[in-house]
Amino acid sequence: MDSIRLSELTERVQETIKLNFGSPVWIRAEISELRENSNGHCYLEFVEKDAETDFLIAKCKATIWNGTYRMLKPYFESTTGQEFRSGLKVLVAVTVDFHSLYGFSLNVKDIDPVFTVGDMMARRLQIIRKLEEDGIADMNKLLPFPERPQRIAIISSATAAGYGDFMDQLRNNPAGFAFYTHLFPAIVQGEQAEASMIAALDRIYEHADLFDIVAIIRGGGATTDLACFDSYQLALNCAQFPLPVVAGIGHQRDVSILDMVANTSVKTPTAVAALLLDTMQASEDKLMALTNSIYYTVKDRLRNENDYISDVKWRIRKSLQDKISARRILHERHTNRLRNTVHAVFVREQNRLMLLEKNIESHSPAFLLKHGYTLTTVNGVRLKSVHDVKRDDVVRTYLHDGNFESKII
Repeated sequence: MDSIRLSELTERVQETIKLNFGSPVWIRAEISELRENSNGHCYLEFVEKDAETDFLIAKCKATIWNGTYRMLKPYFESTTGQEFRSGLKVLVAVTVDFHSLYGFSLNVKDIDPVFTVGDMMARRLQIIRKLEEDGIADMNKLLPFPERPQRIAIISSATAAGYGDFMDQLRNNPAGFAFYTHLFPAIVQGEQAEASMIAALDRIYEHADLFDIVAIIRGGGATTDLACFDSYQLALNCAQFPLPVVAGIGHQRDVSILDMVANTSVKTPTAVAALLLDTMQASEDKLMALTNSIYYTVKDRLRNENDYISDVKWRIRKSLQDKISARRILHERHTNRLRNTVHAVFVREQNRLMLLEKNIESHSPAFLLKHGYTLTTVNGVRLKSVHDVKRDDVVRTYLHDGNFESKII
């Protein structure tokens, strides 16, 4: 049986590769691993996955040497606005190398950032479309923003300058509004950011009744650090969160997917603070307007009621006066009538008495005596008949001017 040495085989493979891949080849692949060495070299692993099953169908190690990496990385990041990292799909020009000891590898010579931009846009559109198909894209936006958002759960890096600016603006607000804030520390850039922020949301969810809103803030930093905010899983968690989510992740480019699903999105952490202060001020103004409205309404009502009471008092007083006047007139009328009646009775009785007096007088002995009549008594008893006297009786006869005695014989 014919045989060759291993080194001869590797030499033949090297010759074959040089013969067929003498110049760089443009390949499409996904970066599955990326590591920057202290010497400035970049070591990668390219993979290709089946479009339907997502199974791995090809894998190869690659290298970008220091001199090339210093030019390719800033060129890629400034063009795409994304960090050069694992998970990206790239179009790169590579040379094919085969080493007897280190095996098959690729050496990256150039990169086309336009391809990655297109892939990222397609990925963004795919995520947005999935969120819409799931019916959750606008769920958080439908939550009413609180009128007084004073209890704030914050997702941020504790050392971020934006977090410090945010807290300083809330604590030193000129209106003196009081806020309760609690930081749920999270990584807000890089490969671990997505999982870290989702974990922070899970911790907030356990105490959701203690907060009014969730603020996700990230101050400053490179635009290339924003890829984590285009995550489907982060967007899914924020969209379905039971509290309004406010995003202020410090960027000026097109909105991220987090911005799209959040209840409210502003550019920076200080803009989030300004939003909260403006909302509080609007609530304060509304409360003051309501207070003034109540004050003047009550004041007008009291004035109207006082006027009504005064009018009722006047009407009562007038009615009482009218009644008193009517009663006084009636009393005077009755008094006059009684007086007249009594007077008439007195006059009538006086006349009757006068008549009686005259009648009595006309029938009195003195009256009779005065008119020539006499009164005769026997033993002090008035003599009425001749049969009442007998012989030797002494009778006394009374005249109008005197009396005398007589003896019956």
